[in-house]
Amino acid sequence: MIRIVEVGPRDGLQSETTSVPTGVKVAYVDALSSAGLPEIEVSAFVSPTWVPQLSDAGDVFARIRRTPGVVYSALVPNERGLERAMAARVDKIAVFTAASETFNRKNINASIEESIRRFVPVVTSARAGKLPVRGYVSTAFWCPYEGRVLPDKVVDVCQRLLDVGIDEVSIGDTIGKAVPAEVDRLLDLMVDRIEAHHALLPDARVDAARRLLTLPGHLEAHRPVARRGSG
Repeated sequence: MIRIVEVGPRDGLQSETTSVPTGVKVAYVDALSSAGLPEIEVSAFVSPTWVPQLSDAGDVFARIRRTPGVVYSALVPNERGLERAMAARVDKIAVFTAASETFNRKNINASIEESIRRFVPVVTSARAGKLPVRGYVSTAFWCPYEGRVLPDKVVDVCQRLLDVGIDEVSIGDTIGKAVPAEVDRLLDLMVDRIEAHHALLPDARVDAARRLLTLPGHLEAHRPVARRGSG
């Protein structure tokens, strides 16, 4: 099963140095909705000081045409961001970390452990509000600073995310360097390790029927990994 999550309105625009008008962003999201995409990451509720391009996240959510059945999600770094996201009526939120310590520190000025601690209250509040949560794991294969990232390290981070209540994990080939054999090796390890780990938890299960993988450029290698659920 392949599930497409379009992140262009957030990930594609956040680094643009030229300001994109709110109306253009709204038209962009509406066009993606019309194209039949099942989920669109519309924006991010982050500090405008750090990401000025996305300072209008609330306005964009207020103005988009919501197509029934389409999930409109947003990246949320902290509890203040979650408050804004919930006020904007997002359908799902996403939090983020990386499998590389150096990348994480350069990207968000925190260690992997610190980044997970930061979003624990966000995940807890989101789940209390019945909002699904995606967890991004960047540099799951190669890091621009550290080089090859060991699969064991990636699996450990994914396990931590599932432990704190993440509903789905998105594994990112951030610099587009992974080859299919590396993807297969990581996924084999993830299925074995996470299934064994979460078999001990009464409120979690491994479910190979749901794809929780984001690997741009390696579509042929996508396959189900794991999800969190009840029962």
